Amino acid sequence: MRVILIKYGELTTKKGNRHFFIKKLTENLRHKLKNYAVKIVVDRSRMYLEFLDSDLERLESIVQNTFGIYKYHLAYMVNTNHDTIKEEILKIAREKVFQTFKVEVKRSDKNFLYSSLEYASLLGGVILKNIDGVRVDVHHPEVTFTVEVREKMSYIYTNSIKAVGGYPVGTQEKGMLMLSGGIDSPVSGYLAMKRGMRLDAVYFEAIPHTSLEARNKVIDLTKKLVQYTDCIHLHIVPFTALQEAIYKNCRSEYCITMMRRMMYRITSLLAEKNKALVIVNGESIGQVASQTLVSMNVINSVTNMPVIRPVACLDKLEIIDIAKKIDTYDISILPYEDCCTVFVPKHPVIHPHLDICLKMESEFSFDELIEQCVENTFTLKISDEEDDEYQDLL
Repeated sequence: MRVILIKYGELTTKKGNRHFFIKKLTENLRHKLKNYAVKIVVDRSRMYLEFLDSDLERLESIVQNTFGIYKYHLAYMVNTNHDTIKEEILKIAREKVFQTFKVEVKRSDKNFLYSSLEYASLLGGVILKNIDGVRVDVHHPEVTFTVEVREKMSYIYTNSIKAVGGYPVGTQEKGMLMLSGGIDSPVSGYLAMKRGMRLDAVYFEAIPHTSLEARNKVIDLTKKLVQYTDCIHLHIVPFTALQEAIYKNCRSEYCITMMRRMMYRITSLLAEKNKALVIVNGESIGQVASQTLVSMNVINSVTNMPVIRPVACLDKLEIIDIAKKIDTYDISILPYEDCCTVFVPKHPVIHPHLDICLKMESEFSFDELIEQCVENTFTLKISDEEDDEYQDLL
C-alpha cells in the first residue's frame, strides 16, 4: 500500500508539549482533508495518510502547505518481515532507471533480526543480484532506497519532499495583521502563521482616494494566505475622514507618521475587540521613511500592544522571493494604491519628533474620528472552502 509518510521536524523538539502540537496538526489536517477519502494514522514521531490515487496531486499540495509538516515521503507500507520487504524493494527498483544507488535502513524495532547496517548491506545485495548494470555509490547515488523498519509495519521510499515546516496554526493565540496591498505585509502574515499564530487582518481604505479594486486586491491576498489556515476575518476600516483630517491639520512631511500613529491606535482597538494579543505588520527596517528606527519608535508609542515585524531584518529581494513562493507577488504589484501610498508627501520626515506629533494631535479632535473608524469597520470572513468566496459579517 502506498501512503504519504509525514515527518514533524521541529515539533519533535517539544518534549512534554509534543502531544499538544501533534494534536493541533492532526486537527488542521483533518479539516483540510475533510472532502477526501483519507485515513490519518498518528504516532509521536510521524503520521501517515492512506489515500486514493486519484486524489494524490491535490493531497500533496495540501500537505506541502500545512504548517507543522517538515517533509513527507510517498512511501510503500508493508508488513515487517524480510521476505515482504525484499519483494517490495525489488518491485520499486525494477520500476526505476538508475545506475548507482544506496540503501539506508532506519530500524526502530530493536527486535528485528538485523541491525540497520546489516540490513542495508543485505538489501543492497538483493538489488545488485537482481537488477543488471547497477552499482552501489554511498556518496552520490542516483537513487537512495530508504527502509524504515518498525514493529508492525515498515516503510520504503526513494523520495523526500520538503514542506513548509514551522508550528501548526492555532498553537499560538491570535494576531492582528495590518494588511496593505503591498508585497511585505502578506509575507509577514505567512511568516506569523508559520510560528503557529492564528490571524485576523485589518485593511484601511479611503474611498474615493482609494478604489474598490484596491480592496479586492487585499481580499485576493487574504485568499492566498487562507490556504495555510481555515479562515481569516478581514476587517475593513473606512479611513477617509480621519486621513483627510490628518492632511488638513498636520505638517505635510509628518502626514505619513501621523497616519501610521492613527492606524496603530485603530488596530489596537480592533485587536482588543477581537481578542488578538499582538499586532503583526510588514515593516522592514529602513525601507521607507516611516520604517526608520526613529519613526518606528514614535509611531509605536501610541500602543502598549506587542508589535511583531516578521520581515523587519529581511532585504527587499528576500521578501520578494517569499512573496513569489507563496504566490502573492503578482497580486501585490497590481497598480491599485492604498492609504499609505496615495498621499505620500515629496519629503516625508525620516526622524520625526514625538513632541511635534503630540502638539499636532492636540490641535484636532482625532479621538472621535478614531471611534467612528472602529464603529464603521465591516468584516469579511475569508474561508478556505473552494466554493466559498467570502462572507460579509457586517
